[in-house]
Amino acid sequence: MAVYTHVPAEEIDAFLTRYDAGRLVSAKGIAEGVENSNYLLETTGADGNGHRYILTLYEKRVDEADLPFFMDLLDHLGDRGCLVPRFIADREGRRLQQLSGRPACLIEFLTGISVTEPTAGQARAAGAALGQLHRCAQGFAGERRNALDLPAWHDLARKCGAHFDEIAPGLHQRVSDELAYLDAHWPAGLPRAVIHADLFPDNVLMLGDEVTGLIDFYFSCTDIRAYDLAVTHSAWCFSNDGSVWHGDRGRALVAGYEEAHGLSAEERAAFPVLCRGAALRFLLTRAYDWINTPPDALVTRKDPLAYLRRLDFYAGADAARLLDA
Repeated sequence: MAVYTHVPAEEIDAFLTRYDAGRLVSAKGIAEGVENSNYLLETTGADGNGHRYILTLYEKRVDEADLPFFMDLLDHLGDRGCLVPRFIADREGRRLQQLSGRPACLIEFLTGISVTEPTAGQARAAGAALGQLHRCAQGFAGERRNALDLPAWHDLARKCGAHFDEIAPGLHQRVSDELAYLDAHWPAGLPRAVIHADLFPDNVLMLGDEVTGLIDFYFSCTDIRAYDLAVTHSAWCFSNDGSVWHGDRGRALVAGYEEAHGLSAEERAAFPVLCRGAALRFLLTRAYDWINTPPDALVTRKDPLAYLRRLDFYAGADAARLLDA
């Protein structure tokens, strides 16, 4: 269970009195999150007809100073028709609160479920939703540095050091070689924009083949726009363990994105390198967590080798195979 801060129901009910949300009916911890503590709240609603909200308490991985960026971004996207959950202001206009010693926010609840084994149709819808997000983000004035960019990958690799080989023999050298390759080939001059940077299937809500919401923007930042598609590609187009490449999902995801936004010739040419970077990024963060999370911790560690397998696939693939095959 990934609820790090347990809040008594009485405290949540008192918290809700700041809002026009009614009284608390139930509060259920959401186990899927790994960065924050999340609760699904059922309330009587301001009109007595019942309502749902998400209560989020921000743990150590989210910098409180970044929250206004996320809030303003979701307002910008929502105003332009993007299906995102907005932060709710209390009666005094405040969106950021304190609860149980943590920064906390009340957030809109969106219907839908997160799929675990996407179909090609669902991948196409996710690609289109990402393209729409990039269209809607145009004109957003906020900026946030990507804290998990190429220099940060070097830093993570240094922190993991020889412990890489405890995960798999030779992994330390494999990571070093890949970083050297990316240092030499990482593209410059591609369009930059605000990106989601973490659009895994569990951050896309769906009903059938229809996207009903994009959630969890806490890695969103300013970076190469096509890198966002590469991250999504790595998350949607493989089996969970990374051993199987689903070309039908890849074709569908890219087709949906092309229809909603489009890729330039330069972005297409750079796509294999961007995919290698995306795979290395998640290999490194998973490896760091694997090394530094005790085996008996409440949070389930994610297998770094699932992204090593993706990385190996991308290292042998060209743009035509990834984008058109």
